[in-house]
Amino acid sequence: MAIVTGRTSGDTDGGDTGGVPAQRVGDAGVPDSRAAGSGGPGDTAGMPPQAQTQAQTQARTQARTQAPAGPGRFRARPVPAAGRLRQPVALIRLLGGLFTIALTLLLADYARATTSGIAADVAEAAALVPRPLASLAGGLTTAAVLLLPVALAVRRLLGPDRRRALQQVSDGLLAAVLAYGATLGVDLWADNLAPGSLLTALTQPVPGDVLGHTEPVYGYLAPVLAFMTASGSRERRLPWAVLALYGLAGLAGGFATPTALLLGLLLGWTGAHGTLYAVGTPDPCPRPGEILRALRDSGLRPVEAQAAGPERYRVRQADDLPDLDVQLLDRQAVTAAAVQRAWRRLRLRTAPDPRVLRSPRTGLEHEALVTYAALAAGVRTRRIAATAGVGHDTALIAYEQLAGRTLDRLADEEVTDELLTDAWRQLALLQRREIAHRALVPSSLLIDDSGAVHLVDFADGDIAATELVLRCDIAQLLTTLALRTGAARSVRTATAVLGPDPIGAALPLLQPIALTHTTRRALRLHAEPGRTTPDAPSPGGLLEEIRAEVLRARPQVVGRPVRLERLRPRTLLAVVGGVVAGWLLIPQLFAAEDNPVSALADADPWWLLLALATAAASHVAAAMGFVGFVPERLDFRNAVLAQVAGSFVKLVSPGGVGGVALNTRLLQRAGIPTAQALSSVGVGTMIGLVLHLLQLGAFVYLLDMQPGGSELDALPAVVGGLAGAAALLAVVWSVPVARRWLAARLRPLTTEVLPRLLDLLRSPTRLAVGVTGQLLVSLCLIACLYCCARAIGREPSFASVAVVFLVGNAAGSAAPTPGGAGAVDGALITLLQQTASMEKGGALAAVALFRLLTLILPVLPGWAALTWLQRRRAL
Repeated sequence: MAIVTGRTSGDTDGGDTGGVPAQRVGDAGVPDSRAAGSGGPGDTAGMPPQAQTQAQTQARTQARTQAPAGPGRFRARPVPAAGRLRQPVALIRLLGGLFTIALTLLLADYARATTSGIAADVAEAAALVPRPLASLAGGLTTAAVLLLPVALAVRRLLGPDRRRALQQVSDGLLAAVLAYGATLGVDLWADNLAPGSLLTALTQPVPGDVLGHTEPVYGYLAPVLAFMTASGSRERRLPWAVLALYGLAGLAGGFATPTALLLGLLLGWTGAHGTLYAVGTPDPCPRPGEILRALRDSGLRPVEAQAAGPERYRVRQADDLPDLDVQLLDRQAVTAAAVQRAWRRLRLRTAPDPRVLRSPRTGLEHEALVTYAALAAGVRTRRIAATAGVGHDTALIAYEQLAGRTLDRLADEEVTDELLTDAWRQLALLQRREIAHRALVPSSLLIDDSGAVHLVDFADGDIAATELVLRCDIAQLLTTLALRTGAARSVRTATAVLGPDPIGAALPLLQPIALTHTTRRALRLHAEPGRTTPDAPSPGGLLEEIRAEVLRARPQVVGRPVRLERLRPRTLLAVVGGVVAGWLLIPQLFAAEDNPVSALADADPWWLLLALATAAASHVAAAMGFVGFVPERLDFRNAVLAQVAGSFVKLVSPGGVGGVALNTRLLQRAGIPTAQALSSVGVGTMIGLVLHLLQLGAFVYLLDMQPGGSELDALPAVVGGLAGAAALLAVVWSVPVARRWLAARLRPLTTEVLPRLLDLLRSPTRLAVGVTGQLLVSLCLIACLYCCARAIGREPSFASVAVVFLVGNAAGSAAPTPGGAGAVDGALITLLQQTASMEKGGALAAVALFRLLTLILPVLPGWAALTWLQRRRAL
């Protein structure tokens, strides 16, 4: 019998214990002789009723005589030391501390006037304190802060759990040593390597010493705070009061600046969490004796606990009371779940609130609240027997045990239409009360011995859920049941209970991103070859089959998916890349001798107009290169406008992704089937790549033939690069997994692109137009960059500029930033200095003008062209 308990977070399969049999443990976690089949006094299976009663009475009497007097009535036996865990919260705090330290140093250096003003105000106020009193306060607080770790360590070691206290005190000592070392390192760095302005912001002259200055990081703040944090000290008022007095005494005596105090606190806090993440923390999971004690304090009568999986226990009660399923919620699980919720909240419109700062008790209260709401709605689920806190970082929730199996543990013949209908009835009860489950995976559907369905695991549920979230629950359950029984049975039973309208309303949400991680993984696993069964349809297209079943019964339903993503990872990467590129590039541009503003003001107007004309001509050439590879007849005006619109689209998409999608959409709206449209765009891309390499080889040859071309050994570099690429391809092809991956990526080339190219060979005129257009695109952009260089008074050779553009554009286009921002600019600037022998200021100015004409100025016309094509229904 599988025991199903609540989940710590997400949608993990609660009924699976990893194939490891649960070990029956006594009250303190040691093996008990009363395990099933052991024949001990607690084993009354198979006895007559009278004998069972007599044996149970004897077992209770024996337990009372062996247990110490007290309300718990259980024994506390020694257990091995707990293991260590690396908690995600420690890593998050470590990274946050490092970022805050860097930000503090940056602000101290760049906001020198502010920091100096604050330090001057503090020093002026400290001058009012008599020197003897300030010195006395400094000495006393220094002694107090040095004795503080000793007092905290003694208090911890004299507590009840000395083994865990010893581990935590050792962690605190290690963190204190590392924090003190970091303090000394920062002091040495500030004195010897840091800019003088930063040292001035962190220190001030020592009173009575003309040549000396205070420490950049004040005294013993960092090691003491590191010890307090890493040792898990629960004392708050007295230690922090001592630290506060120590800091105030340092300010009053003129031995510290406010920035030095802040750095000391940050180094101690960051060092403590770095230590905790490096060595791990003692497992916060409470021992079985602590769990039984907490349940006893809640009014229950637990006797023994049986481990049922990670963070789960099966607890037996006295006097034939129902057994309990106990789920633990510790800070590690809550933090990991909070990070996932925060990311989902940022990315998805249907995600729950992040609750990043909620404690285990808050998570327990939330799960209990949703469970009680489900019970009030008439839903069959486990009843809560008790909730309790266990220590400072752990809480537990105890459910009355339900005998049954989860959906994934039933045989195929047991999954009947009556069972599916019952599952939909339970969901209907939730929907009427606007309660969302959010994780209707197989482990959340518990079927008891009578075949009734119980919905369990409401940790991620919501009360007063929005219509969108409720529809997501329907889409999730449709997929969960279809994975087991097929799309037809899932849709048929859902429609019989909920009706066609709710099912049709959930159809736009039937997309992988709206499903749980468990369901998406199941879809991928079943889509592998050999995973499908004769009864179940191919889950590779399972969502499409569900959609088809719904549309078959109700054709007027709008089945177009709605957009659930607020922010795609690719978009986030593009935005971050653009911000970083701008942060690095803009200061260099305006710090250069020839910055773009002055270069634009002093530029030769005729060369500038010629550069603008070549940039505009590149759009017409791109339209030629596009329509030339489409056998069908296209409106050339729409093709030109589509290339102009691409200047706007590529600002929100990396590389050439936006242009490819735009051209494909234009062909689709022109009546060309999707397969042929993709093939035409693929042919143009492939031929453009070949022509790009041929042009590069030709211009490298011309550059080497020039009188000054010997300074650039470009031809061997290009040949070496091609040879390296060929060797890399050979290595990849020799690895079976990589070969299959590459073959899958190249399959569209052989099945779609090459046949389309053969069709184009029958129309040599159109093919010539396409090839000419592809060549002119590169030549126009090369001419634009050349004219920009001439406009600011530089005279590089055309061949060198061509090599710079072809190499730099190819290298920068691989960057996932909008329009290749940052990568293209950096590559062009570097290559202009190395290849065209231009100084850094001139290269910066030329590239800035070039990107202004080809990336920035076309944005507004591109937006207008995109809007016009959309209104004309050409896109």
